[in-house]
Amino acid sequence: MKPRLRRFLWILIGLVASMGGGHFAAAQRPQRGMTFMDVLELRTVGDPALSPDGKWLLYTVTTLNWKEGKRFRDLFLVSTSGGPSRQMTFTANRDEQSPAWSRDGTFFAFLSDREGNLQLYFMRPDGGEARRVTDHKDGIERFAFSRDGRWLAFTAGKEGERQLWLLPARFDAEKPVPLTAHETGILRWEWSPDSRRIYFTSPDFVDKLDRERREKKFDVRIVDQPKPPVHLWAVDVETKAVKRWTSGSDYSVASFVISKDHRFLAFRGASTFRYATGEEAEVYRLDLTTGVVEQLTRNTVSEGAMSFSPDGAWLAFTAPDDFTYMRNLRIYLAPTRGGSVRELETTFDGDVSLGFWGKDGKTIYFTEGVGVNAHLFAISVETGRVTPLTQEIGVLSATFDEDTGWLLLTFTDPKNPPDFYITTLDKVGQRSQWTRLTRANPQVEELALGEYETIRWKSTDGQIVEGLLIKPVGYEPGRRYPLIVQLHGGPAAAYMNSFAGSYSTYVHVFAANGYAVFQPNYRGSSNYGERFKMQIAGDYFRQGYEDIMSGVDELIARGIADPEKLGMMGWSAGGHFSNWTLVQTDRFKAISTGAGAVNWISMYAQTDVQVPREFYFKGRPYENWDHYVAVSPIRYITRAKTPTLIHVGEADPRVPRPQSEELHMALKKLGVPTEFIIYPNMPHGLTNPRYQLVKMVAEFQWFEKWLKGKEPWLDWKVLLDTLREEEAKEPKPTDGR
Repeated sequence: MKPRLRRFLWILIGLVASMGGGHFAAAQRPQRGMTFMDVLELRTVGDPALSPDGKWLLYTVTTLNWKEGKRFRDLFLVSTSGGPSRQMTFTANRDEQSPAWSRDGTFFAFLSDREGNLQLYFMRPDGGEARRVTDHKDGIERFAFSRDGRWLAFTAGKEGERQLWLLPARFDAEKPVPLTAHETGILRWEWSPDSRRIYFTSPDFVDKLDRERREKKFDVRIVDQPKPPVHLWAVDVETKAVKRWTSGSDYSVASFVISKDHRFLAFRGASTFRYATGEEAEVYRLDLTTGVVEQLTRNTVSEGAMSFSPDGAWLAFTAPDDFTYMRNLRIYLAPTRGGSVRELETTFDGDVSLGFWGKDGKTIYFTEGVGVNAHLFAISVETGRVTPLTQEIGVLSATFDEDTGWLLLTFTDPKNPPDFYITTLDKVGQRSQWTRLTRANPQVEELALGEYETIRWKSTDGQIVEGLLIKPVGYEPGRRYPLIVQLHGGPAAAYMNSFAGSYSTYVHVFAANGYAVFQPNYRGSSNYGERFKMQIAGDYFRQGYEDIMSGVDELIARGIADPEKLGMMGWSAGGHFSNWTLVQTDRFKAISTGAGAVNWISMYAQTDVQVPREFYFKGRPYENWDHYVAVSPIRYITRAKTPTLIHVGEADPRVPRPQSEELHMALKKLGVPTEFIIYPNMPHGLTNPRYQLVKMVAEFQWFEKWLKGKEPWLDWKVLLDTLREEEAKEPKPTDGR
């Protein structure tokens, strides 16, 4: 097809689509490239709450406020039949969160810090002013309506001293009343299905001297300080009588679930050992009619989600296959009337999680990534057969509302940020039967985005590897482009067909500036089966690195990548692999590495998790010293030639700052061009929008300098001018529906 004819057809298609979707004006505007500010100003939807009659969806939209340097949420309401959303709250510098409907649907409750700390507010769906119903000095932690619709319970107070309070579930309810005066405070809590009790956990004692010394500013931290066991209690809503259900020092009650018939309760019992890793937790079942507690598992891995079947006959929970660390996640079933735990065996080569049960208890539904897409699946409780229910190009997650029968979807693809859709379980496989409820980022329609292509290539050992190629805006076949290789973290994770709206990737900014971006799902990634994920244990870098480099070679062979203009970037495990690449080859002209390890021996003690290191490196460093050294990039640092930009969060517990300092010092001493950015008070990921902007701009300009010869690598005037412009703008509409 001739280029002119192809262009005419695309314009025609766009006009037809825009007329049908009510966006004719947007289709007429010339598209522009995506900017750093476009990335940061993307809005996110969350906290969905369906009304009891299924006619309305409450949700939050999170928006960036540059003057405050934070993101804040407001509440929105939309009909489940579709149509425009209505903004319910307008607090540009305050946070509205956790909306929930009263059981009769006449009003909803939410938490807000609009008058200081978090308090509880009521509001009617037809609008009007929100009514504040609490005034607790230390704020509200969380709240929940009872199933019978009579009560709203909430916890309030200082951390470690919180208590339960009750409020009649009426819009005109007056002053709440205390439900508990538990000496050691309330931790987790849930309503019983019959609404007569609230189950809660609480520590066995409080170290008053320890609390006092911290209040008096003797606030030194004792590492792995012993903690009291946490146990399960219940309070009767009518009588306020409190009953203890578990005791002893064998375990602490962590998360728990209650069967619908209120006959059983299941909980994860965490180890009380002060040096426990979390893998020691086990699943227990409590018979609420007899008070008998039964331990269901005895292994060395951490179990995941728990859920009772609708008829209460089964308790399901997740754990790795054969209770072996890092194997595929599987569902285990324990009969509540007695009998042994059995694994729900399946040939499905992926994680089987515990999403929601079918009404008849014969099916469990879950979402899982397969390659670069994520779908909804069903697994038969009887046979273990897994059936895919969706086949969309994109990433989908689903929740089921038992009261209304609606299936609420969150969906994103390369051209659309995540939004809410609604359908029914029997129609989920037909995209035409989804109703789109939100369009939080209509401005995306004005942006010229890079085109995604799923690519596959053969690695050095014959394994077919998959990844994503994002082509430059205005891509011309046969022309070579500078290539940015982006490496995901994990490494048990994967790049997928979702909208790239993060400071960690921002592929469309690169695409708007003439770069191609390559996102390889190298060995060790998830979504490609158990062997693919686990294969790097004991051989961490070698094959994954070969996968990456053979993918780069494939793009060069296809005439897409310019072999003289290669850049690499990654964070966490992506930083680890970037550091390894630094000491293996000089083919890259620039590297940007974030939160990456270089010395696995020192890293073992510095990090907050040791179990993954023991898995990937086959033991502890003092048990496998030579191997830890052999896979440490610092061992080969004299080979480094590539200009390297280093990033780290000052308070990162996962890959602490000393790892980056070791790398930076070595490169300085060796005369390799390097810069080092430390982000104050930041954890493993950057949460401050200003720091996110700095990271993107510095990183992008690092590649501009070393791949294209542009100066300077970091222009603070550009950053400050950008911020001034954004702060001066009028607030943008929050939802485009």
